[in-house]
This record gives sequence, structure tokens and C-alpha cells, in this order.
Amino acid sequence: MQAQRAWYTAYRELSCEENPSQTTVLRRRLQQLSVRIATHPYWASIPGRAPAARMALKQQTWELEPEPEEVRP
Repeated sequence: MQAQRAWYTAYRELSCEENPSQTTVLRRRLQQLSVRIATHPYWASIPGRAPAARMALKQQTWELEPEPEEVRP
């Protein structure tokens, strides 16, 4: 769940970032986290149910995430 939470955080940061060099860093971070999540050994332990389990992880993590603060100019 920690990696999924970090993925959502990086995604939110990317959506607000205007600096092109920082967006590159955040996109790379998202790719690294995506690989870490997708290749975790847990998914191999539940053959045939991995897609549903991945969606459950995303849903559970999303529900636990605090609402992002509104960005003011």
C-alpha cells in the first residue's frame, strides 16, 4: 500500500507542476513505482485474481488518502 500511496502522491504533484525538468523527474518516479507495484511477488501468489486484487488495492489506498488541499494562486 505504501508504493500505491506514493504513486498517487507523485501523480498529484505532477498534475500541479509547471517546471519541465521537475515533470520529467515525477514521470520517472511514476514509472518506477508502477514497476515496483506490478512486479511485487504478492501478485504471483494469487493467480487468476491479480487484476481484481490490484483494483482493490487502488480503491483502498484512494479511500485512505486525505483530500488534497486546494491550490491557491
